[in-house]
Amino acid sequence: MARPKNWLTDEEVEQEIERLNASEEVALARREARLKYKRRQRLYQLRDLEKKGKALIAAGITREILDAMYEEDDEI
Repeated sequence: MARPKNWLTDEEVEQEIERLNASEEVALARREARLKYKRRQRLYQLRDLEKKGKALIAAGITREILDAMYEEDDEI
């Protein structure tokens, strides 16, 4: 049975993977993806902190109260 024109053998697939892994273009694209991922993670972290801050404000907690609470821990 003849293989279709656009199919690659297992050996050709492995060679192509090696070629692409060594490619400067692939390295650049990976770096961009990693930087975008880090920025998104930072965004999610900041959103979570904002949500926690709003909850503290709604509970009546202020900076002064927090400072006083943690000063007590330092005295122990």
